[in-house]
Amino acid sequence: MLQIIELTVNGQPTSIAVEEGEALLDTLRERLGLTSVKRGCEVGECGACTVLIDGKAVDSCIYLSVWAAGKSILTVEGLRRNDGTLTTIQQAFIDQCAVQCGFCTPGLILSALEIVMSGKNYTRDELKKRISGHLCRCTGYENILNAVEQAIRETRKQVQIQ
Repeated sequence: MLQIIELTVNGQPTSIAVEEGEALLDTLRERLGLTSVKRGCEVGECGACTVLIDGKAVDSCIYLSVWAAGKSILTVEGLRRNDGTLTTIQQAFIDQCAVQCGFCTPGLILSALEIVMSGKNYTRDELKKRISGHLCRCTGYENILNAVEQAIRETRKQVQIQ
């Protein structure tokens, strides 16, 4: 049975008809064309489908679209700046060679954004735990951790300048 839900996707108010048991992953990829949200394990273990829901990293493959009604969803497409420049986190992933095939990258970037937005100080071990829900088969995790740490440092510098 179709149900119409209202939500905000990448800053844009959206009204869409979804199936009662439809995963948010399917709504974002198939109905809205947001292909940065990747289909991986489909059981919430690989992190490829990670999006931010009201600022919290969530596996969209195990999150029903109807649960997203009234919420704000952010995908990597929503990070796009008008002037074409990359966000601090995206640039950190490039600087630290934390991308290879790119399949896991969008989910990792969104988890990194949640970490940076928290404003908390994390040890390296704590960061490892925070990204432990992501599987990367190409880069290894050292460069990813380096990128998250760089993004935290750069964001703090930007805040201090303002």
